[in-house]
Amino acid sequence: MNESETNSQGSGGATEARRATGSGGATDTGSATEAGGATPARGTADTAATEAAVRTVELWKTFPAEPEPVHAVRGVSLEIMPGEFAAFAGPSGCGKTTFLNMLGGLTRATKGEVWIAGRELSTLSEPELARLRLNSIGFVFQAYNLLPVLTALENAEFTLLLQGMDADERQKRVSELFDRVGMAGLEDRRPGRLSGGQQQRVAVVRAVVGEPALVLADEPTANLDSHASEELLAMMEDLNHQTGTTFIFATHDPMVMDRAHRMIRLVDGQVVSDEVRAGSSRGA
Repeated sequence: MNESETNSQGSGGATEARRATGSGGATDTGSATEAGGATPARGTADTAATEAAVRTVELWKTFPAEPEPVHAVRGVSLEIMPGEFAAFAGPSGCGKTTFLNMLGGLTRATKGEVWIAGRELSTLSEPELARLRLNSIGFVFQAYNLLPVLTALENAEFTLLLQGMDADERQKRVSELFDRVGMAGLEDRRPGRLSGGQQQRVAVVRAVVGEPALVLADEPTANLDSHASEELLAMMEDLNHQTGTTFIFATHDPMVMDRAHRMIRLVDGQVVSDEVRAGSSRGA
């Protein structure tokens, strides 16, 4: 089974973007449930687990198929620490997009555990997952997934709108990030009047403007030329350094692999190597 079968694109992209930001799940867009009260809630991580931005334990995803089921992810256990700039790499069909979708709560694991923001995702209802995505996770998709009827600014502020932030504060936050990423002056353009690189910059601003602890980026450079890819990755790395946001990529782009501070390679749904490089926040 090809990974793209588990990750809708094209006309379904806007729906996926709305689901990722929380509008497709719960109507309650209040703050995500916090872990660590006097009485731990069901599915709340212990102290060791909360030290990691992401933690998986014997994670599996199996898809029914004939003549036998397809094991897209096979028993992956790992931790991603806060502030890491990490990439999962491998050939098409290796399981990297499926794995990323499980981290984001877009795909349910067959078995095993995923811990995000101190919560184990299998214990959460769909409305709870929607709130977690809205408040704690930013998504960057290969196909940008901007809403064509909205301007660049309106697309970028969409998450803040769902979070209930007032218009002035939304515009202030987006404008500051647009200045930082070279999009100032393009706020009123709709996606059809933006280049691929500009659309992906808007998508990145949308992902980070709500100040999530984690950003998941699925093949963010796949539709860009080398120059636009280099600019986008430099921008994302700069945001990682300035904000401490954890970035996790799924990619087979050598440019993304070269920039990653941690390189995790997947083959047939299993981790075959895990390299921490100079510049990584892990262990810093």
